[in-house]
Amino acid sequence: MPALVIVPALLGGALLVLPLIALLSRMDWAALPATLAAPETGSALLLSLGTAGAATVCCVVLGVPLAVVLSRARGWWAVLLRGIVTLPLVLPPLVGGLALLSLLGRGGVLGDALADVGIRIPFTPAAVVIAQTFVSLPFLVISVESALRTLTPAFADAAATLGASPAATLFRVTLPLIRTGLIAGVVLCFTRALGEFGATALFAGNAGGTTRTVPLAIYTAFNGAGVSQDTALTLSLILIAVALASLFVVQGRASARAM
Repeated sequence: MPALVIVPALLGGALLVLPLIALLSRMDWAALPATLAAPETGSALLLSLGTAGAATVCCVVLGVPLAVVLSRARGWWAVLLRGIVTLPLVLPPLVGGLALLSLLGRGGVLGDALADVGIRIPFTPAAVVIAQTFVSLPFLVISVESALRTLTPAFADAAATLGASPAATLFRVTLPLIRTGLIAGVVLCFTRALGEFGATALFAGNAGGTTRTVPLAIYTAFNGAGVSQDTALTLSLILIAVALASLFVVQGRASARAM
């Protein structure tokens, strides 16, 4: 390869790796166990894991049917539907949070009607789950749709010929055949939900023990609001570890499928 390719590639790799090395170099490894045991660390971590898990379940329930519809769509409305599904990927997260407030917040399209029956969503853990679902859903839909488009229809046709209902064909034939893509989508979805910040901050707030997830705890630490920077670094390390583990799972599944 020419130097014209190698030099920019090395610079690009350095840009990705060096900030992470710098972050790890600032860690107080001796104080890591105590920081992990701190109440604010545990609170943020448990809240993030719980809400990200709930958001992932919501994404599976809503996203798999949406991916099935999208994989079979044709024409201009398929392009429109795909654009709507992928829109949260390119929207600034704060815009997503503002959109959710406009729908479910006070004075929102549905917010006042829900408040009349005693349902208040903004600035609650439910708002965290909804915000995470909003930003994570495209990852699952795109992964599952891509797997469905590569699947030969002969298997589903054979199941239908043998008398299987559409639902039985979907759950007993189609989904097991695309389990690699489905697992990859679930892993990416969970990781994205765990790292969500902007939409959560605007729609759910930053209340300790209620809506302060790991990314919000990191942000709070660097604004001097009662959380130490050691806690922020520890939580950052946890997010990096989860992200790396998720990528290894996805890459391992992809490699196994290719073989």
